Amino acid sequence: MEVKDEILALRRQLDHHNYMYYVMNSPEIDDFEFDRMLRRLQDLESAHPEYYDSLSPTQRVGCDITSEFQSVRHAFPMLSLSNTYSLEELREFVQKVISEIGSVEFCCELKFDGTAISLTYENGRLLRAVTRGDGERGDDVTANVKTIKSVPLILSGEDYPDFFEIRGEILMPYASFDRVNAERMENDEPLFANPRNAAAGTLKQQQSKVVAKRGLDCTLYQFSATKIPYKSHYATLEKAREWGFKISKHMRLCSTMEEIEAFINYWDTERKALPFPTDGVVIKVNDYQKRSLLGTTAKSPRWAVAYKFKAEVALTKIESISFQVGRTGAVTPVANLTPVLLAGTTVKRATLHNAEQIKLLDIRIGDMVYVEKGGEIIPKITGVEKSMRSNNSTTFCFIERCPECGTPLVRYEGEAKHFCPNQSHCRPQILGRIIHFIQRKAMNIEGLGSETVEMLFENGLLKNIADLYSLKAQDLATLPRLGEKSAANIIQSINSSCEVPFRRVLFGLGIRFVGETTAKYLASHFRNIDSLMAASKEELCMSDEVGEKIAESITDYLQDQTNKDIIQRLRTAGLQFVNSSQAISSNILQAKNIVVSGKYNIVSREDMKALIEKNGGRNQSSVNSSTSMIVAGENMGPEKLKKAEKLGIEIVSEKDFLSMIGFSGQITNVEEEVKTKKEQPQQLTLF
Repeated sequence: MEVKDEILALRRQLDHHNYMYYVMNSPEIDDFEFDRMLRRLQDLESAHPEYYDSLSPTQRVGCDITSEFQSVRHAFPMLSLSNTYSLEELREFVQKVISEIGSVEFCCELKFDGTAISLTYENGRLLRAVTRGDGERGDDVTANVKTIKSVPLILSGEDYPDFFEIRGEILMPYASFDRVNAERMENDEPLFANPRNAAAGTLKQQQSKVVAKRGLDCTLYQFSATKIPYKSHYATLEKAREWGFKISKHMRLCSTMEEIEAFINYWDTERKALPFPTDGVVIKVNDYQKRSLLGTTAKSPRWAVAYKFKAEVALTKIESISFQVGRTGAVTPVANLTPVLLAGTTVKRATLHNAEQIKLLDIRIGDMVYVEKGGEIIPKITGVEKSMRSNNSTTFCFIERCPECGTPLVRYEGEAKHFCPNQSHCRPQILGRIIHFIQRKAMNIEGLGSETVEMLFENGLLKNIADLYSLKAQDLATLPRLGEKSAANIIQSINSSCEVPFRRVLFGLGIRFVGETTAKYLASHFRNIDSLMAASKEELCMSDEVGEKIAESITDYLQDQTNKDIIQRLRTAGLQFVNSSQAISSNILQAKNIVVSGKYNIVSREDMKALIEKNGGRNQSSVNSSTSMIVAGENMGPEKLKKAEKLGIEIVSEKDFLSMIGFSGQITNVEEEVKTKKEQPQQLTLF
């Protein structure tokens, strides 16, 4: 088989298996075989860049390219549905529709609680993905949506329209939501309030590689084209399922209000067992011709309505308020509740977030409070039943000293939380930093769980992360639940951690706001700890993902003498504080700060950034007075161009830049983006 034929065959097979796994939930091969085929395709595409295809299954992993979302006008406004929480209002809607157009069939669907998306396909290939935005214009998030495995990049079959739009919802399943929030908690980052916010935030991430790891899903529910091959909404979506789209299997056709109510009542209970969030039921007229007769208002279609489920609320008592101290010193108040059953689980505690939230709701110990589950997940207090408040009730006063070490709390400018500044001697902060340091994504030291770390701390063997590299097997072997073999394995794992790359060491230090991605960019930009420690706040902001707030946090950490001493001890122990992957091939770009912008035809943006660093330059994410040069591709951002011209910054084309550094790589064929067709679809997608 010729190389091109093998590449095309592998792409078809992998697309099919993606569909069977992520859409049909019926995998035909195991993960090992899928990964083997994917690696083979990656190898072939790498060796033969002339066969590059932006919609290849290998492109779903995303990349580290910083996206500049382009605003795109919707072909048809993405209007909103009218909402109701009342069955009586829903009956009025049904009766009004029947009175205007006679007997009618309705399609009832679950209302997904995510973020709206519009996908455009041309000749069976994904052309673009655009957010709702303000309804008139949205952001082009195609690069991010391509990483979602349930979105087909190339359609199956041959009977789909040449050009059409299909709209639906980007969701974050509960399993992905729990995993992402657990990771954010480990990194001391703010938690997402619910899966809807998490999905929306993820879709607007600047690096598609981050999106690929978040585990998003996509369900489609509305179709429009110049010529729709079917007369009804239900039949069209069933056909769309054959083309590769993920269509809800829970759609039902209903002819009476009684059938609609039965559907609503069923899912008001059963939705709690679904793996993704829903917040209601959408009722749509099924027949396209009858939809046209009903038309639309300025804001909503007159042929559809959304019935919203009421959030489940419980009334219970606040027994006490306790406080938790995180590894960065953040103090979080927690309400301890009289246990109450809510949305299928027993709730005993609810976060109160900060002093401002307590004051806003006027929460007091002994109050009867209303508790909901935010996004059906996180318990939160939404109000106080003041009619049940005791006459002896007193206003709650937020603590002034750390509940763990007694140090006076501080509140930094712009922060809602209070903090304990005693980072070196506050027990939960010390333990939290050590546990963060040894985790798999940082130093990956096995055999040291939180209980073992706490035991070592209590026995005086561990006071900070540097003490890990002074531990001896004989010191550990005598401790409860360990022994000689476990002790030897722990010491071996500690020694092995000296090979962990700089970016993970940097992440492991636990600098506030510096998560995995930021640590990677810092390691790539500054290359070693000395350059990072010597950097000013302005220089720190030149690195991707670093703003003023993060820069200030990095500076505060690295200027602290205790932290300096710990870093020096870690250096002596042999940890990696140099980015060994950044081998310099020339100094042509030495001391130059360079911004990449636009679409390149010869190399990818990711490769362009790598070439800049390999030739001694530094990548900048934004244009400012310290920028030396801009490497301009097609469709360079107009704001960057305007600012560059104002500051007199040199603008170099992709070809000239590559010539400047002596790049001699092969030029690949780049597929020209197909322009949007001017034909107007007969059926308008309205939400």
